[in-house]
Amino acid sequence: MKNKLLSGVFAVALAILILTTSIGLPIYFRPFYYMHINPLDIPARTGMDYETVKEGYDAVLDYLTLPGKEFSTGEFPHSEEGYDHFKDCKALFNLNVIMLFISLTALITLYILNRKKVFSLCRPYGMHISFAVSTWLLAIFAALALIVSINFSKAFEVFHTLFFPGKDNWIFDSRKDMIIRALPQEFFRNCAILIVSSILIQTITMIAVNLTLRKKRNSKL
Repeated sequence: MKNKLLSGVFAVALAILILTTSIGLPIYFRPFYYMHINPLDIPARTGMDYETVKEGYDAVLDYLTLPGKEFSTGEFPHSEEGYDHFKDCKALFNLNVIMLFISLTALITLYILNRKKVFSLCRPYGMHISFAVSTWLLAIFAALALIVSINFSKAFEVFHTLFFPGKDNWIFDSRKDMIIRALPQEFFRNCAILIVSSILIQTITMIAVNLTLRKKRNSKL
């Protein structure tokens, strides 16, 4: 028996899992930042050597991603306003992790129930529901990537307006919060590229797998 409600939960959980794993890539894969230090000439921008820059970044990421860590920017001075912004960022990072685990748990549970014939997933357009989810995400983020590529600076501003409503502490004074010199806009642009690329790769792969399986099924008929 097909269950539209559980199929909808499966679709939403899959979409959230794709988004949260993609967002987590530049956050948890720290070498992605390390690879930017010299090409973006961050030591010259900050007046710090490579190791000091790396330690400052690690200190911030430890606070943002590990429970119970005190806020630190390493050798870089920071202001209370800067600290407040990183507290806001930590809340979003925690939300991303929570949603990742919730969506993963939901998908595993629903997959097991589906395999045990407790319910059947709906098949929109005669395809596995992952095909529909992937198609929608691919369309949305391909369009979003095009829009952002036209004016990343404006997109960066809109992003902060949406996720930090009513606040302007994300506009750092580099004299008070020198860590921002180690986090140039080019780095955040490349983070966005990595996130969107991950989403596109995951969705295109799922679409290709679904089409291949349908072709095999049709060839057997």
